[in-house]
Order: sequence, then structure tokens, then C-alpha cells
Amino acid sequence: MGTVGESSVVGKPKRRAWTCGKQDFLPEESFQSWANYTKALKETGTRLKDRITSRSLDKLELTEIKARSGFEMKKTLSWWDLIWFGIGAVIGAGIFVLTGQEARDSAGPAVILSYVVSGISAMLSVFCYTEFAVEIPVAGGSFAYLRVELGDFVAFIAAGNILLEYVIGGAAVARSWTSYFATLLNHHPNDFRIHAIGLNPDYSRLDPIAVVVIALVCLAAVFSTKATSRFNYVASIIHLAIIVFIIIAGLTQANPKNLSDFTPFGVRGIFSASAVLFFAYVGFDAVSTMAEETQNPAKDIPLGLVGAMIITTGCYCLLAVTLCLMQPYSQIDPDAPFSVAFEAIGMDWAKYIVAFGALKGMTTVLLVSAVGQARYLTHIARTHMVPPWLAEVYATTGTPINATVVMLVATAVIAFFTNLGILSNLLSISTLFIFMMVAVALLVRRYYVSGETTDSDRNKLIAALVLILASSIATAAYWAAGGMGWVGYMVSVLVWFLSTAFLWWGVPQARAPQTWGVPLVPWLPSASIAINIFLLGSIDGPSFERFGIWTALLLVYYFFFGLHASYDTAKAASNDGA
Repeated sequence: MGTVGESSVVGKPKRRAWTCGKQDFLPEESFQSWANYTKALKETGTRLKDRITSRSLDKLELTEIKARSGFEMKKTLSWWDLIWFGIGAVIGAGIFVLTGQEARDSAGPAVILSYVVSGISAMLSVFCYTEFAVEIPVAGGSFAYLRVELGDFVAFIAAGNILLEYVIGGAAVARSWTSYFATLLNHHPNDFRIHAIGLNPDYSRLDPIAVVVIALVCLAAVFSTKATSRFNYVASIIHLAIIVFIIIAGLTQANPKNLSDFTPFGVRGIFSASAVLFFAYVGFDAVSTMAEETQNPAKDIPLGLVGAMIITTGCYCLLAVTLCLMQPYSQIDPDAPFSVAFEAIGMDWAKYIVAFGALKGMTTVLLVSAVGQARYLTHIARTHMVPPWLAEVYATTGTPINATVVMLVATAVIAFFTNLGILSNLLSISTLFIFMMVAVALLVRRYYVSGETTDSDRNKLIAALVLILASSIATAAYWAAGGMGWVGYMVSVLVWFLSTAFLWWGVPQARAPQTWGVPLVPWLPSASIAINIFLLGSIDGPSFERFGIWTALLLVYYFFFGLHASYDTAKAASNDGA
């Protein structure tokens, strides 16, 4: 596994006015003429092999790659900011909308356990993200981590799904915003949507309000990260106060009989709901993209990420308990469950507080998501996998305006057409896939260092990873196929356990974290891989079809554009640094 050096000569910081010409989008040698492009296409196989086997380096991500944005992002965030960014990023549409949908249709009152399962999976992923963010504090988040440990090609596939995750997540939250806004004004959630009868039912409820909300969020996100943090801080405090009100007021009307049929859909329903409800935890990865703007990454990132996740998981479980005690699961409204629940128990006035709180929460989710997704796209553009025009950071604001606007335009288009059910399932696939890949990358980081790890230890690592992945996939596939016998699960889980134990006892760690590290390696990252893959096995087939179509489109783009642009950039940088 080799590395490709890159020099600051290529991608030299640009100190110029805003431009939008061909050289801003396709400045690489392969795109300077049709002859060059034809030659590049003929070399696709060789170039692909180079990009699969090449690795970036920590120091390159932190220096030369970052410098390609021209101006630096301002280091203004503390751990306190990150905690509130985490809360603001996560507590939104997931808890206020999907809880009702999954309680009524998939899990019943056992949706409480579904949140616990999803929370455990999310916390394991938080640990993995935190170690990477402390060691490589750049705006690229998981894209940068995978580029360093698993190479450009894997990083690009993950990057495409990261961007899909953000676009779909923002669209889902924006549509939920419209539903609760309608409830606040005593209307049905769909009253403010335009019904286009000629379109497919899944895409026929057009949502202009969602588009307006996204546009306003875009304006706020490009202004200032610190100002965004201050607004998020105040809004999240108000939001938590409303959550406390919902829990206390709801429990005063609790009816324990509503929990009597606790698991009407069985264990399968619990895990099926967990896979969808993972959407409710999406957002903390956006906080990891702010590592480049933290004052003290080694201290701020662990406190910020882990602290936010602990608070969020506690709130989710308490809110789920409250909702299921207020109403029988079969009567829970799937669009605005808490507002309708208060109305059903005679507390009409409370539904306005709930709707206001939901709107507040979803607004901060959209805002933090806008900040995070722009930073992902910025770092991807620094590698030239997408046009470098998207990497520019503006001196006046210290923010990546181009990337912010492009991502939010895409989000607005999806939000205008697509219903929440399709969005939430597809989002969960992308998120679980990325989190699984980050856990794999962490194991590679701990157990492999190029030029130091022996061939024998490298081969042992590869064998252990293959068995961990294979046993996890086997467990998920058996579950998805409806397997009920305990023998199948025992065999696959035993293989996972023995593979992880072999990695623990039989392969020496090649690298120790310098400041903060995931505890109990390899057990926690391996468990993260297994849980994420298992939850993937609980998602419906049509969502995987859409995921496959998106991945195929990514590959088409990569083979015709992204591969050649990133190859030229890396080679030119390597030659300049030689």
C-alpha cells in the first residue's frame, strides 16, 4: 500500500475575486483538449489501479490539501459550541416525525428499544469518528479519514454517499418542517403542499415551503460559522426546554395500559424500526467536519461529540416512552405524532408548544447540516474529485459559499418532490454504509502502517477484516431472509467473535493514538461494523435498489471525470514535490 505525495505548488492558494470559468471547474491536464481526454480514457485501467492503491497522509490533509481553499476557515469553536452543534444537528425530524411512523407501523411501544439499539450503534460510530477527528482535524470528515486509510477510490464512493446523506437528510427535515408548520396553524400536514395528480404518488406532494426554508438557511450558513453557532446555542436551549415540557406534560397524562401490547410486531419489528430510526441520529458526523474550526481539537472534539450523543440518546428514549404512554400505538399520527397526541388527550394548547419546538429543532438541524455538508464538499473539491471551484473559502466570511449554495440547491430540489418515507429509508442506508466504512478504516489505522507493518501481520489483518465483514453480512442476510433458527445466528456470530479475538490477540497494533483513542480496540470498532451491517439487513428492498442506482451513477461520473481529475492533480503534485 503506497502513498502519493502532494505539494502545495499544485492547488496554490488563490487570492482572487470570484470567477466561474472552465479553469475553475476542469483545470486538469486531461480536460485541456479532446485529444488529452481521449488519451486519459484509454488509461482508465492504469489510473484506477493507481487511485485504488494510493493513500493520502495525515500531514498532507492538514497542510497542502487544506491550503487549496485559498483562505483558511476561522478557528472559533470550543467544545461547548460542538456540544450544542451536536444537539442542534441531531434532534429534529427523526424524533418528531419518525417516532410516530415507526411506532404505528413497525415496532409499537417497543420503538423505545429501537431507539436504544440505534443509539448504541450511533455511539460506537461516534467513538470511531472522534479518534479520526482528533488526529486529522480537517473539514473533510469521513471522506478525509477514508482517503488516508483506504485510498481515493473507496473515499470517493463514500463521499458520494455522504453527499447523498446530507441532501436527503436536509430534504426530509425541510418537508417535516412544513408538516409541523401546518399543524401550528391548525391545518393538516399536507394542506400547504401542492398535489400534482399526474406524478407518481411518492413524488406528487410538492412542497414550496420547504424550498423557502432551505433558501433562508443557506443565507445564514454562508454568513459566519461563529454567528451560526451562537444562534444554534440559543435555539437548542429553547428546544431542550420544550422537550422537558413535552416529557413532563405528557407523563401527567400517561396510561400504562398503552404499553400492555409492547411488541406487537415482534423482535423483527424492533430492528426494522431501528434501521429507519438511525436517521434520528444522523447529524453528529456534521460536527466532525467542524474539526478544522476548533480551537483545541484534542480536547474539544471528544467532549463535544460524545457529550452531544449522550444527551441526545437520553432525550430520544424519554420522548419515545412519553409518546407511547400518551396514546395506543395504533392511533399515533405518523406526520405530527406529538402534536396530535396532545390534542387527543384534551391538551389542545400544548400542541402549539410542541409544534413550535419541533420547528425550532428542525431549523437548527437544517442549519448545522448546511454548515457540515458544505465542508464535506469543500474538502472533496480540494482533491479535485469534484470541481475545485467548490473548494474556495471566501476571505470576508471565512466560509465555503460555493459549496454551501450548490448543496442546498440540490436539497431544495429533492425536498420539493419526495415524500419522507422514501427519504428516511434511503438516508439510513447511506449513513449506515459510511459509518461501517469508518469503523473498518479505524481498524486499518490501528493495525497497519505502510513500511512498518510486516507482510505477515498485514495478511493477518486482511484475513480478520474479511471474516468480520463476511460474518456480519451473513448474519444480516440470514435475518433479512427471515431466518428463525438459532443455529445460523450462532455460527455467524461465533465467526465474528473469533475473528475479532484473533485480531486482538494475534496481530500487534502498529499505531497508538497520540491524544484520544477509541477504547477496547478492536472490539468496539468490530461491533460497530457488525451492528451497522445488521441494521442494513432490516431495510426494505426498494431502498437498496435506489442505493444501487445512485452508486452506479457515482461510478459513471468517477470513471469519466473524477478519476482523471484527481489522478492528474496527484501526479502533478508528486512531480512538483520530487
